Amino acid sequence: MTAEYDASPDLPCTPAGLADLAALFARVRALAERSGDGRVVVGITGSPGAGKTTLALRLVEALGPEAVHLPMDGFHLANATLDRLGRHDRKGALDTFDGDGFVALLRRVRDECDRTVYAPSFHREVDEPVAGEVAVDPGHRVVVVEGNYLLVGEEPWGRVRDLLDEAWFCSTGDAERERRLVDRHTRHGRTVEAATAWATEVDGRNALLVESTRSRADLVVSGAIAFSPQARSTSA
Repeated sequence: MTAEYDASPDLPCTPAGLADLAALFARVRALAERSGDGRVVVGITGSPGAGKTTLALRLVEALGPEAVHLPMDGFHLANATLDRLGRHDRKGALDTFDGDGFVALLRRVRDECDRTVYAPSFHREVDEPVAGEVAVDPGHRVVVVEGNYLLVGEEPWGRVRDLLDEAWFCSTGDAERERRLVDRHTRHGRTVEAATAWATEVDGRNALLVESTRSRADLVVSGAIAFSPQARSTSA
């Protein structure tokens, strides 16, 4: 059940949605200490535009060289595949990702700690995944996994939750999310009208599914954390 307050004696007691980056950093440190020599995998999910990617990157930067960012977006199906399947006009929906491949990769990250595991990334400039760009090395004790659908119950996505030590839900109001999405889409080539339509229709439909998974998270955090001055100073 999602915690309004975390009462664990080993982790910082922080109101859900109000934690700052330092508190989240301390929470991950506590998880790593409890794991001993094992690897900790933390998932950050949330609706499109909630700020989960920025939060994941800030957290990894604060944790230093022992941490690595692993984006679910690397498992987008290629544009040519989406064209063939007739799904390109709703890219970002659940069935436009390789869910089985993502689950298999997470299992390797958990099981193969003695060797480098390579994972794909995603480049918005070309709107395509890039194979093998993320290296999860033996020295990476903390893997921060980030993506929209980490807590979806539908198979194969339902297997993701058991591969995470903790799952956080990054929450941001609809108006701010849509503003960020319109800005993102226009920066990558869409007109304001097309960007607005995609943010409200395609991203909006996906957000309904993502928001329904909030109750499966261990912690709800504010999407404003990663953009705060405190976040920048913590990770500097």
